[in-house]
Amino acid sequence: MSGKEMNTVQSLIADLRKRFAAERRLGGSFRPDCLKIEADGALILEGEVDRVGQKKIALEVAAAHPGIDAIIDRLHVRPAEQLSDAAIRMRLREAYARDPSLAGLSITETTGAATSRNISQPDNETGTLEYAVSDGIVTLNGSTSDLAIKRYIGVLAWWVPGTRDVINGIVAASDESDGPDRIADAVRVVLEKDPYIDAAQVKVGVRLRTVRLTGMLPSAEQARMAENDAWYVFGVDDVLNEIETPE
Repeated sequence: MSGKEMNTVQSLIADLRKRFAAERRLGGSFRPDCLKIEADGALILEGEVDRVGQKKIALEVAAAHPGIDAIIDRLHVRPAEQLSDAAIRMRLREAYARDPSLAGLSITETTGAATSRNISQPDNETGTLEYAVSDGIVTLNGSTSDLAIKRYIGVLAWWVPGTRDVINGIVAASDESDGPDRIADAVRVVLEKDPYIDAAQVKVGVRLRTVRLTGMLPSAEQARMAENDAWYVFGVDDVLNEIETPE
């Protein structure tokens, strides 16, 4: 890399840091562990954040920079509880095997290159799910006819306390028909499934891929939980939390 190219890269990195610092939703504590431009021009963005919303916002800020053509995402969420990969797999196993919404899926747990375990093998299969966990990062693969199921599977993975990231590679046959109404439906389903939130008190609106939450909940903590649930939904780019609380 020439001196001129090096100066250009350093200037780009400095500008990105300024943009991150100016984004109030990231908070003043957001400091990527690594900001690096690869030889092919891709940005490596690496570090830990407190919430999945911060991860998505940081990626949006980076993607909006005119000098960035591609991003290698290595941002992970700092887990609320430290769990081993085995413990995370156990909780995923329980969540996926017991949920009636997933009863038609053939479910396989992968623990290594040549090691797998059948969790569910229904007679009338409606889709497949394969999951693996490495260093707290959950990788989902498989296929389903319903985009809503793909989204729900991803949220269940995020709900496991030790999860640091979810890579949702499930192929849904209905992906092409996605839109605001389907995102809104998915968020409502997640809120209804969350035992800590009274979903009847929360209204969900979606414009493009931005979710707007309104209504009333008993505490600020529950409002934050509702916001996190919306962020967990695959395809959501932004969340406006306008839920009112007595606090």
